[in-house]
Amino acid sequence: MAARGHVQDPNDRRLRPIYDYLDNGNNKMAIQQADKLLKKHKDLHCAKVLKAIGLQRTGKQDEAFSLAQEVATLEPTDDNSLQALTILYREMHRPELVAKLYEAAVKKVPLSEEYHSHLFMAYARVGEYKKMQQAGMALYKIVPKNPYYFWSVMSLVMQAISAQDEKLSQTMFLPLAERMVEKMVKEEKIEAEAEVQLYFMILERLGKCVEALDVIRGPLGEKLTSELQSRENKCMMLYQRLQRWPESNALAHKLLLKNPDDWQFYPSYFDSLFHLIDQSWSPPEEGEHCPEGAVHHTVAEVVRFVEDRIKGEDDKDSRALRGPYLARLELIHRLRERGCPEEAQLGEPLELMVQFFGKFGDKPCCITDLKIYLHLLSADQHVQFVNRLSEAVPLGEQGDEGFAFPDDTKALQRHLCVCQLSRALGLHHALDVEGKLRLIAELKAHYRHGLKFGANALKTELQFSDMYCLMAAHVYIDLWTDTGDEDMVWQSLGVLQEGLSHSPSNAQFKLLLLLLYCRLGAFEPVVDLYSSLDAKHVQHDTIGFLLTRYAESLGQFAAASQSCNFSLRFFHSNQKDTSEYIIQAYKYGAFEKIPEFIALRNRLNQSLHFAQVRTERMLLDLFLEADIVLSLEESVKAMSLSAEEDDIPWDNMRDNRDLTVFTSWDPKDRQLTEDHRRRSLEEESVWLRLRSLTLRLLASLAALGHSASQQNSEVTNENGVGDKSSILGSLLSQLNQTLQTANQMAEKRVQYPFLGPPSTRLAPALSSGSCQCQAAALQLSVHIQELETVGLDEPSELQTQICNGFQSLVVQLQEILNKCKGDVLELKEGKLKTQPSFLETLIFFVETVCIVFWMASHCAKILRPLKTSLQKKKKKKKKDVNTAMPAVVCGFQELTGSLQDLLTQALEHIKGQETGLTALKLASLSLDGCPEDEASFMKAAMDKVQSSYLRSLQEVGDLLKKRAETIKNLKI
Repeated sequence: MAARGHVQDPNDRRLRPIYDYLDNGNNKMAIQQADKLLKKHKDLHCAKVLKAIGLQRTGKQDEAFSLAQEVATLEPTDDNSLQALTILYREMHRPELVAKLYEAAVKKVPLSEEYHSHLFMAYARVGEYKKMQQAGMALYKIVPKNPYYFWSVMSLVMQAISAQDEKLSQTMFLPLAERMVEKMVKEEKIEAEAEVQLYFMILERLGKCVEALDVIRGPLGEKLTSELQSRENKCMMLYQRLQRWPESNALAHKLLLKNPDDWQFYPSYFDSLFHLIDQSWSPPEEGEHCPEGAVHHTVAEVVRFVEDRIKGEDDKDSRALRGPYLARLELIHRLRERGCPEEAQLGEPLELMVQFFGKFGDKPCCITDLKIYLHLLSADQHVQFVNRLSEAVPLGEQGDEGFAFPDDTKALQRHLCVCQLSRALGLHHALDVEGKLRLIAELKAHYRHGLKFGANALKTELQFSDMYCLMAAHVYIDLWTDTGDEDMVWQSLGVLQEGLSHSPSNAQFKLLLLLLYCRLGAFEPVVDLYSSLDAKHVQHDTIGFLLTRYAESLGQFAAASQSCNFSLRFFHSNQKDTSEYIIQAYKYGAFEKIPEFIALRNRLNQSLHFAQVRTERMLLDLFLEADIVLSLEESVKAMSLSAEEDDIPWDNMRDNRDLTVFTSWDPKDRQLTEDHRRRSLEEESVWLRLRSLTLRLLASLAALGHSASQQNSEVTNENGVGDKSSILGSLLSQLNQTLQTANQMAEKRVQYPFLGPPSTRLAPALSSGSCQCQAAALQLSVHIQELETVGLDEPSELQTQICNGFQSLVVQLQEILNKCKGDVLELKEGKLKTQPSFLETLIFFVETVCIVFWMASHCAKILRPLKTSLQKKKKKKKKDVNTAMPAVVCGFQELTGSLQDLLTQALEHIKGQETGLTALKLASLSLDGCPEDEASFMKAAMDKVQSSYLRSLQEVGDLLKKRAETIKNLKI
């Protein structure tokens, strides 16, 4: 900000120290320096703005804003003041004020190119496309440069993209943009590639594919040089849209002759062939087949073409290319799908795949290449195929353990590829327990042997044999899920921790460790693992769910806040960052990127994960602070939370989770299916709806409490209690409907693959009874509101109903607490057993207790004045004094007593668990049959789980103690 090259202007020299202080983060000194300067030079506007920046950065937003507005109303035109105000408004997240600033500056200095371009960019930040179009044309009139003209054209295109009415886009905005570009084409003023790209984009959006094709193939197309094969790719796309299959086929054939390894054109080549066959196309008797050249319209021609490409590779002295060999397998796959007998001409898939392995088995990509075509093998060929591949792996002599090892990294890669293919064919899963344990021993031996090849590797590099270690962990997980033997998961954690010690940058080890710890209910080690993954930008949205799903549910409230902040920081900065990307795209003429940036912004704003994190973060803050640090009303107000508004885009929700982030070699029947994805999204949406409604109900309860404390009369004004009660009622009926849907969903008990999406908290929340108890507590607050209108004078059915409600809540809470009672970690017959479900239920108990407390607090606010007025009335009628308290008051006092008992029970249970965990001497655990180094990694994992459970219990206990202290506030 402070970089000022020239110091001729005396004002620049005076301002220099303030800039330096701000740049160095010394905001207080910057304010003092600005004050000094303003005493001498009252009209130095820039000093005032710099002082405002200092105030903004020290948290005095209101003061900063009023100071900035003082300067802004004077409509400054000096560069220093304008730039400083721009920085300030950006930090205040008020980009619309920057536009007003430059609108005024442009009026005063109408011929300034700089101010006009700043105005255009200010409009770009707020997405004012119509004003951008006008600003672009105004700029072009002052300085007739092509980029300014095309800024205006692009702004028209953006109006078309953002218009709600598609018809308006197609009949007004896009045709106008097309005419504007055509004018430049006729005048031969097109200079840059970006201008041709924009013309192409307009024609494409108008559906004018023929005209677009003429542009690409004409002289303008010659300007498309920044991307390799840009013209050819665009032509191919247009041919396919126009269904000109002969041209598509001939172009693909021509490009493959030039580069037989360019995979993207093989699918186009095969697609066009089958379309031509379906249309019974035949070439004309005379002349060229089509403008692009010769067309291959029969299977025989295509088979011959592919075989020729392979022959060309076989005859080469240099290393062969993979493209033609894979094209042969792809063609077999497509011919088999259509039931064409010609597939036999290409050869037997098993032989072809063995041949492919022979040529490329030492490349890491071999597994991903062949995995797609494994379905071409019949079930009885699987073992034969793996045996044939094993024969082609050069291994040394057998060692003491009975395993033969590779002598170099190429042989290691071949052996690894065979193991991966065996797993993908389901051969690992078919083994019995003994077989799987033998396989694990072999994988671990190969892993440790392979470490010698990476002995000098840097910390940031992966070891050659890492995948053996990962596969061994996968087989352990198979054993755990199949047999339920928890020893297997400890061994899996041990082997992964060992892998991580040799390869600290291996993301797959970290991800799988993260998942296993979460499944065991231990969140403490997960935070460091996720931080070390160093997730960047959009990854907070795609893999953030792995962290946030378990954070709060395992009782690590501080870590939960931190993990929500990781994601929220990214989502909030996305808005600001995207505007900057768009501005850069305009500056450098990357027009085709602008709609992509807008689409990315929308995709992130509509993200399921964003909505979840926002909701969970606010709920977490309420559970931790409401009625402890601040009252519920103040907490809700601080969050700007409104019961009336639902800011979640339910109809446009985007599931951006990357559910394939884990490396997996599972066979097809064990992989994640589309049905799994759909069901997971449904489950996530229902759980989010429950949480969102709970949050809005709490906001509604806070609004009622606020009204109750302000006025305790029977009069309800239009926007007062009556209106707020109706919102509460409406939200409650939505909550009950959602609970019905949730129950139906939970009955289905969908099982996802182990490496698939994690299940939501929905099923345990329903089975623990916490959802039902929370709904009942919130329902009671409606009845208590009615009591405010009726009063306590006469015993009534309403009072009885409320008392029964109080008793029912206590019973439900006791049931939830009973379900938590059990050891989260215990030693049984020398084996360590975890029960994370007890911990998860305990968190549900805590959440439910908080909601019951808020309901009770609301109740106390209503009952206090009612009780006081009743006592006053009784004093006046001294003759007939009935000393009996109203039933609802007695019931409420019983409720507060019972809540005190429940919290005491819960705290005793937690204390018992903490004592039990601390007394567990894991060091004495004998891990028979495990070598010492393996045992040390396993013990380290066990210690982490034990420590995490203790931390969770401690945080839950602390919160319950704070809640217990608030019981005295419930006295009436």
